[in-house]
Amino acid sequence: MNKANDITIVEFFNHSTDELKRLIDSAVTPYVALIVKPQQIDISEASLARFVDVAQQTGAALLYSDFWEQKGDKTLTHRVINYQIGSVRDDFDFGSLIVVSVDKLKIAAAQIADYQFAALYAARLQLSELGPVFHLPELLYTSRETDLRLSGEKQFDYVDPRNRKVQIECELAFTDYLKKSGGYIAPDAKTLLPLPVATAEFAVEASVVIPVFNRRATIADAVNSALAQRADFQFNVIVVDNHSTDGTTDILRDLSARDSRVVHLIPQRTDLGIGGCWNEAINSRFCGRYAVQLDSDDLYIDSNVLSSIINLFYAEKCAMVIGSYKMVDFDLRDLPPGVIDHREWTDDNGRNNALRINGLGAPRAFNTQLIREIQFPNVSYGEDYAIGLRLSRNYRIGRIFEPLYLCRRWEGNSDASLPQEKINLNNYYKDSIRTIELLARRTRNGKV
Repeated sequence: MNKANDITIVEFFNHSTDELKRLIDSAVTPYVALIVKPQQIDISEASLARFVDVAQQTGAALLYSDFWEQKGDKTLTHRVINYQIGSVRDDFDFGSLIVVSVDKLKIAAAQIADYQFAALYAARLQLSELGPVFHLPELLYTSRETDLRLSGEKQFDYVDPRNRKVQIECELAFTDYLKKSGGYIAPDAKTLLPLPVATAEFAVEASVVIPVFNRRATIADAVNSALAQRADFQFNVIVVDNHSTDGTTDILRDLSARDSRVVHLIPQRTDLGIGGCWNEAINSRFCGRYAVQLDSDDLYIDSNVLSSIINLFYAEKCAMVIGSYKMVDFDLRDLPPGVIDHREWTDDNGRNNALRINGLGAPRAFNTQLIREIQFPNVSYGEDYAIGLRLSRNYRIGRIFEPLYLCRRWEGNSDASLPQEKINLNNYYKDSIRTIELLARRTRNGKV
């Protein structure tokens, strides 16, 4: 028997609930292969049969595979990552084609609300509760890629104001999923813990923390931006120099010699990522009561940023404060999409919706005593996101929606143009962080 006869290929670009139900009603095979991106797909009958065979063996609700990707005149292998509990972001990369069980899709569709944009996302979340979401690490089709932007340009699509209606629906779908699966945290004050009573003595009220490796072109600008802050409290600038080799170290020695507020730390360890550098700063005797982030490429937008952040810590009794930033080029000219304010973070639902998105915003600032207890994971991607999710589970997170920060995008950025393998590693790590957090929240709610 030819198992390819058990599957139908369907284009599905309009992700409305009505369209999804019409698709289900018209299905005449046990499985459908959904082309979910407006791209040309070439798939053989043998590949379709392979999908069906694995679906039957595993009872999978949804399957996806690696694929060949045509970019211009090049054909590349596109590997995707395994799905896990924390793979709940709406931009998870399944590729251009997914295979779903029609019977399970019918059950999932009956459980979702009436959406204009987010029906497939909502259905996918429900499908993950009905059977495995299975990754076949085989190259089963060819897709012609039409979005040729670099990775650094694509990563902000989810906060582009033009996509706001889609994001609102995705938040509703995700919140509904959390409530059904046990990971939801209600917004009322009963779910928040009070901040611990301060037991440590701090050298200053606030420290601007700048981890750096080989940023000779930008580090002086960043440090001077921090030093230019006007505040009615004492602060310093802790620069953790991760064994730079390009002259950055000499620049920092000169800056620290000129201004005693600049604390130049060179770790003894040589195996530190950005998170490990943060631990060097927060665990040092120089660190202030609050630790405020500034990346070595970037600048504060004016001299009032530090005061605004610290004032909010006291006004709202926060464990963490997250600001907003503006995208600029190396010469500080505005870049699209402009201001990144993460307005999807609301008092009512920010602690839940943070699990759906791939970032929390900047600048980020922390209650030092709390993060000394937790410590940053020693990685160079997602370390701040891990701490933000952990704190949001139990404590209030303050938000400032006006831009405080100029985020420079230039060819020297570490994430300006990443190969697919690195993108996969980064995304898999953040999905792992979400898995940890979802399981912790289910345990807290007695749902595990």
